[in-house]
Amino acid sequence: MQANTLQSMGGFPIALVVFAGIALFLILRLRSVLGRRVGFEKPPLPPSQRPGFNTAPIIEGQATVVQPGRAVPDPRSALGERLMQIVNRDPNFDPPKFLTSAETAFRSIVTAFAAGDRATLQSLLSPHVYETFAAAIQARETANEQHRTDIKAIISATIEDAELLGDHAAIIIRFTSDQVNLTLDAAGNPLNGTEAVTELVDLWTFERDLKGPDLTWRLAAARSG
Repeated sequence: MQANTLQSMGGFPIALVVFAGIALFLILRLRSVLGRRVGFEKPPLPPSQRPGFNTAPIIEGQATVVQPGRAVPDPRSALGERLMQIVNRDPNFDPPKFLTSAETAFRSIVTAFAAGDRATLQSLLSPHVYETFAAAIQARETANEQHRTDIKAIISATIEDAELLGDHAAIIIRFTSDQVNLTLDAAGNPLNGTEAVTELVDLWTFERDLKGPDLTWRLAAARSG
């Protein structure tokens, strides 16, 4: 009889009361979180105008670290506001994903230049930069030289600056990497460079016409940091 008294209250099971209380707490907790704007997101649009933008995982008021050494600026900072201008113009632009893609492009371009892979370079470089790279490759081939590059690690990749002029967007990424770079003669003997790992800092500018059909951000300028 005592057990039945503990398990019921006026014929109503206490367990149901407990579960109902937990459910109410979770609902109130979710309502306090859902709908909160968290970073590089566009202002709310009517359902008929929503482009299906995939919002970035930005924590409000903080720079988001995609992984160690990969920080996305605070969207409320001056740089974050410039990035937000691009977000508002291009529903496909997502700063954390862009940073990851830029790092992949960095590896591909450095490797392709060392290998003399013109096709890969042409797909990732602006016409002017491609001409510069192709001329360097041609000079190397004429001299019967080879270039060997081994990227040991990309220590950091961070967004340094961003600009939107009309439909033209440009973003500067600072890459810090550990590399081995060697130029070899026809016999495979080193002409310059070293087998030692060297830390290099590069500032690369990626550009894209936001109204154009091509979604590729191409390298438009490169210099040492």
